[in-house]
Amino acid sequence: MTDIKFSNANTKIKKLYKVAELSPWLSNKRKVYSFDLLSGHSCPFASDCLSKAIQVDGKRKIKDGPNTKFRCFSASQEVVYTNTYKRRKANFESLRHLETSQDMAKLIQSVMPKNTGIVRIHVAGDFFNYKYFLAWIKTAERNPDTLFYAYTKSLVFWIRAMESHGIPSNLVLTASRGGRRDDLIDSYQLRASIVVFSEQEAENKNLVIDYDDSHAARPDLSGDSFALLIHGVQQKGSEAADALKTLKRLEKEKAKNIPFPMR
Repeated sequence: MTDIKFSNANTKIKKLYKVAELSPWLSNKRKVYSFDLLSGHSCPFASDCLSKAIQVDGKRKIKDGPNTKFRCFSASQEVVYTNTYKRRKANFESLRHLETSQDMAKLIQSVMPKNTGIVRIHVAGDFFNYKYFLAWIKTAERNPDTLFYAYTKSLVFWIRAMESHGIPSNLVLTASRGGRRDDLIDSYQLRASIVVFSEQEAENKNLVIDYDDSHAARPDLSGDSFALLIHGVQQKGSEAADALKTLKRLEKEKAKNIPFPMR
């Protein structure tokens, strides 16, 4: 018996059910799942968003990295929700102690729900070593009728696999800006996402905002970069926290100005 486990779709990735272009992957009542690891602890190339849930005097607290500009929302979840923390920790510990990518892929395959149509690899966490990255390539190759997608800052592993093994068409990757090897994004012309603090910032960068993960997941958009609005719990007094307050205020004002439908 293993503790490793896929998670049901969260509120955001549930929106994928409404994306027409993804409907073929969800035929016959197939579902969207995620597979998550412990945030920060499994993210070797994180920088701008590096945060970890750590144990201090028997309690979990958030610990930011030396260059953190905005907190990882999933690390904040792991501080608050014990079951979430335990599930992600169990996944991470079970996989990182395996010796080969083959063993990792076999374990992942053994617990993947039979009705899986789409998998977001890592709502929390990242590819923590090259063997683990290859394990997901193997999993995608063995499940051609399932769509896998992931954001990653582990660009070194992506490029190594791309040059030596190849990336299957049903594994859609997005380079997540804000990591220690962002230089590779431009060098290898990787599709990328960036966290912005306002809709205006996205417009200034000529990027569309992905509100429902459809840009990240859709294979037909695998060459198009995009933006993500700042979200999650942010450090008090930080620029990210101020931006989040402004976004919430604008959202409330927008809601107030929506006219009631005519009867």
